[in-house]
Amino acid sequence: MSETNQPVVVAKKVLLPFILITSLFALWGFANDITNPMVSAFKKILELNNTQASWVQAAFYGGYFTMALPAAFVVKRYSYKVGILAGLTLYALGALLFFPAAAMENYFFFLAALYVLTFGLAFLETTANPYIMSMGSDETATQRLNLAQAFNPVGALTGLFVAQTFILGALQSDDIDVNGNNIYETLTGSAKAAVKTSDLLVIRNPYVGLGLFLIFMLVLIAFMKMPEKKESANASSMWVSIKRIFKKERFVGGVIAQTFYVGAQIMCWTYIYQYAENLGINNQNAVNYAYAALGLFLTARFVCTYLLKFIDSGKLLLFLSLLAIVFCLGTIFIQGMGGLYSLVCVSFCMSLMFPTIYGIALHGLGDDAKPASAFLVMAIVGGAFMPILQGLILDIGGSGYADTTIAGVPEVNFSFILPLCCFIVVAYYGYRTFKVYNVKK
Repeated sequence: MSETNQPVVVAKKVLLPFILITSLFALWGFANDITNPMVSAFKKILELNNTQASWVQAAFYGGYFTMALPAAFVVKRYSYKVGILAGLTLYALGALLFFPAAAMENYFFFLAALYVLTFGLAFLETTANPYIMSMGSDETATQRLNLAQAFNPVGALTGLFVAQTFILGALQSDDIDVNGNNIYETLTGSAKAAVKTSDLLVIRNPYVGLGLFLIFMLVLIAFMKMPEKKESANASSMWVSIKRIFKKERFVGGVIAQTFYVGAQIMCWTYIYQYAENLGINNQNAVNYAYAALGLFLTARFVCTYLLKFIDSGKLLLFLSLLAIVFCLGTIFIQGMGGLYSLVCVSFCMSLMFPTIYGIALHGLGDDAKPASAFLVMAIVGGAFMPILQGLILDIGGSGYADTTIAGVPEVNFSFILPLCCFIVVAYYGYRTFKVYNVKK
């Protein structure tokens, strides 16, 4: 009886390069979750309004959108390794720019630093995702990407911990007196200036430390021999590749699904604090629910990566999307802690989605995967504009979260109709994957 040779997910000969590139997934997860709370931090320290503070996210996601396509040009012209090194250089530069930004105490300098930092993230995501997929057979590419992406929430949890413990927990501008009043708002002149200077240094230090670590990673990868698939002799130009990939329904559908997925993820993780506040839970305690959501997300990543050995990626994507819709319905219509628990559980369903959509969309594209990857990274812009739409729903009755009721529930509950709609789009893509596209793993 002959033994069936199953292709391995990661071959021994590429194990070390695989580990190094996989570590980058944790590094951009770290950047995402250390930066999210900075909206609140800058608002208090620099006494900004909500619109001004929101430019933190605009700078962050704007960097992704701006640099993804140039990153694809670099990777296609040179190599995956060059793309990784360029990404680490820009990431480190942006992080180190927090040093002069803090010295100048200039908000727009901080925004510029974040913008440059996410140039690096755009390079890394555009390069690392297809690079991981190329480190083995096409048959196991989606499993391999899910395995690497499983370490993204490890970085996210670390970023959230650093933000809460070493930044938000150390800010003097957030201190309150025994009567519950903000002390910083009562200060005048030199006392307020001293607190401002101190707090900006608190924000600066973790980013500068991150920049120094990135330089270490840059040197390590620069001197490491990395696998590289040569482009085929008939490899076409960038623009020819772009024209070709946009004729493929599976790829175009993947870009659309990814845009809606990222929008759903950012909405669920951003507005969990407002949802909890409406239940009488302050932001400090609401962080525990954010931790729980990320913990579920991380656990499910490993579980789903294992399940992909037995279940078609499209079917698993469809099932988890339908389950996410159920949890969104619970978030909307279950008032009280049950609704909050439902919102936390949505993260379990989201764990598989980004890397699986990515893998399905790039499946079988060969050299065209490099420019195609850029458009999937550009789809992250969904996380910039969709939360604004949810904020508009929250403002229907006023600045509170339960100023009015819609469909019999507070507006903060009803606002999660938007993530629900996003998951319907993702579910349809999962259905098309196994019914039409026939992408197995």
